[in-house]
Amino acid sequence: MKFYNRINELELLSRTLQQSKKNACFTVMVGRRRIGKTSLLLESVRGQKYLYLFVSRKSETLLCEQFQKDAAAALGIQIFGTITRFKDLFEQLLIFATKEHYTLIIDEFQEFDTINSSIFSDIQNLWNQYKDAAKINFIASGSIYSMMMKIFENRKEPLFGRLTSKITLQPFAVSVIKEILNDYNPTYTPEDLLCLYMLTGGVPKYIDLLMEAGAVTKSKMLSMVTSPDSPFIGEGKDLLISEFGKEYGTYFSILQLIASGKKYPKRSRFHYR
Repeated sequence: MKFYNRINELELLSRTLQQSKKNACFTVMVGRRRIGKTSLLLESVRGQKYLYLFVSRKSETLLCEQFQKDAAAALGIQIFGTITRFKDLFEQLLIFATKEHYTLIIDEFQEFDTINSSIFSDIQNLWNQYKDAAKINFIASGSIYSMMMKIFENRKEPLFGRLTSKITLQPFAVSVIKEILNDYNPTYTPEDLLCLYMLTGGVPKYIDLLMEAGAVTKSKMLSMVTSPDSPFIGEGKDLLISEFGKEYGTYFSILQLIASGKKYPKRSRFHYR
């Protein structure tokens, strides 16, 4: 699916990119999974020098090994020796930014918390040390809203107050959904549009899955999302697990009890004479 909308967000990212050529900028982008954060960020740096790093759930040593390869491929940075701590890699990236301007995108930024929570303090210290000399457009993107808010908006956290700007990415408006559906089905009916909005809520990835599968009418959409192999079936559970984290089992049990009609027992009423 081609890139749609996000005009305001692209303008904001463009202004920040231009500002970062003079002064280091630190932007955070927050939005639920499948909302199109990565696509938007990559679209915003098209034709520019950038490094994209994805924080996967692996050891810090393996992560740094992969990041070294990514940095060499994207920026030509040759970091000799074995780096096992992100702190050391991040410092090299900031030093490079004192010589050349570029954009650094770190996706799923909140996953650093599960790898090594001290990374946030390391980033704070190094950012304070190099930001005046570096010409870098640093963007941290995350899909777990509760964690990203904790990292950047909790006064007790090291990265509180360090941001240049913050973007909260929202689903597509109905007008954009209409534009997309019209591209794939120029003869769509109001029922088709309503069904598409009902099933996707304007989330770009969900719309993409339906359009690319040819599910452009109400009947085809409903058939796809209810088929045994539908990618939509487990999506709700996956979203809850990502938000609840390690304690998801407890929350799932509570939700199951609520769904089955369980509730707190009424308090007994005692009558005194």
